[in-house]
Amino acid sequence: MDPDGLSDVERVPHGGSDDRHLVDFSANANPVRPAGVADVYEGALADATRYADGFDDFRAAAADYVGCESDDVAYDSDGVECSAVDVIPTAGGLAALRLAFGVTVAPGDQVLVPEPSFGEYAREIRLQGGEPVGVAHDELLDRDPADYAGAVVCTPNNPTGELADPNALDAFRERCRAVGTPLVVDEAFLDFTGAPSLAGEPGVIVARSLTKMFGLPGIRAGFAVGVGDLGERLRTARPPWALSTPAAAVGTYCLRRTEFVERTRERVAGERARMREALSGRYGVAPSEAPFLLVDVGDERDDPDAAVEAVLARARDGGLAIRDARTFARLDSHVRVAVRRPHENDRLLDALLDR
Repeated sequence: MDPDGLSDVERVPHGGSDDRHLVDFSANANPVRPAGVADVYEGALADATRYADGFDDFRAAAADYVGCESDDVAYDSDGVECSAVDVIPTAGGLAALRLAFGVTVAPGDQVLVPEPSFGEYAREIRLQGGEPVGVAHDELLDRDPADYAGAVVCTPNNPTGELADPNALDAFRERCRAVGTPLVVDEAFLDFTGAPSLAGEPGVIVARSLTKMFGLPGIRAGFAVGVGDLGERLRTARPPWALSTPAAAVGTYCLRRTEFVERTRERVAGERARMREALSGRYGVAPSEAPFLLVDVGDERDDPDAAVEAVLARARDGGLAIRDARTFARLDSHVRVAVRRPHENDRLLDALLDR
């Protein structure tokens, strides 16, 4: 981290309401959790009297989850093998991103970041003394990575929801590798799609979170994956005791709940399509592969701020919290809404459509 740059770095607004009387559509965590999580957490407390490190079970489960070998097998000089040894446990996806930027960004480096997208990319790059260069999210993969010291891709992108085109992403990854530009890929929502992870690809650091799919933001469990030289850097820089013992136990348990993941994907896909069809009759709604929808609420008497404020107020009057998306770069008339359970989604549609 660059101490000289701290005074110029601001906090980033996020979704999530602390008002327990509101149904929270402003954050994208699954409202459903795997059965048995509470028992796993409580059972791990007995082991919490000792320092936790190694996390072999967690790393093996994470490796399986993203398509790597679960055993600590060796990889060759090109880093083409991906295994549990390449999984770095972190206290959530954001900690994985901080670690990734910490081992790839030096003061003065310019790093490509998508816009609109997760605001923490730019903040974390600035904390390292780097300069984030914002590019329209749907144009980033066309850029020449040779002009930059790093690049970031979010897939599916937050808040727009689209999955990166696999052919374009693979071509961009190859160009990054050819010129030695590290590529950080945020896959926080990828497990809602069934698309393959880039974990194990040379020149790539993947950041993953257990927050979204498993509905446990307060647990703070995630991981990074890198191979070859990037993997060595991650292992060297990782903090010890990166997870609590209960977080590691719950994370291991959740990552092995394959049936839960499949049921969640099916529910989210069906509800997302239903919500988009209903909302599209009144608003502009972006296609999405994620558990949320970006909604352009349009102009109210040519005043986009008034339009957004009116929708936010209508939602709150209906007992709901939705995300003001004006805090994302390049957006000025949008809100973002999570895809929750059917009866909750019905309440959202009633509030936003005045039904």
